[in-house]
Amino acid sequence: QVQLVESGGGLVQAGGSLRLSCAASGRTLSSYAMGWFRQAPGKEREFVAAINWKGTTTYTDSVKDGINISRDNTKNTVSLQVDSLNAEDTAVYFCTAHNTRYYNGSLTSLRFGDAYAYWGQGTQVTVSS
Repeated sequence: QVQLVESGGGLVQAGGSLRLSCAASGRTLSSYAMGWFRQAPGKEREFVAAINWKGTTTYTDSVKDGINISRDNTKNTVSLQVDSLNAEDTAVYFCTAHNTRYYNGSLTSLRFGDAYAYWGQGTQVTVSS
């Protein structure tokens, strides 16, 4: 049973930063592509960032800078650093894990939620202006 647990969300002022973490049990994350998605109130879930098992990353086109996804294989975690937050970043952020070990598909494919088999419960990020 794979479980993903996000942490690090909270209330932050506009312009501030947050570092979200995703811890996994039941799976060694280093062999799998991982992603972060978010869902704002009244909006559909959207892709934020992904990292494949090789460590190559891809990010949403809607964010110019200030987002970085990384993994710590020694801790079996994946993190998302988000800087220069604004009110539009208010959302529940979800960590997700790909189903295929050593997936060698395109980075573009990792931008779609259908690519992932496991999802965390999400962590709320609220940005106050």
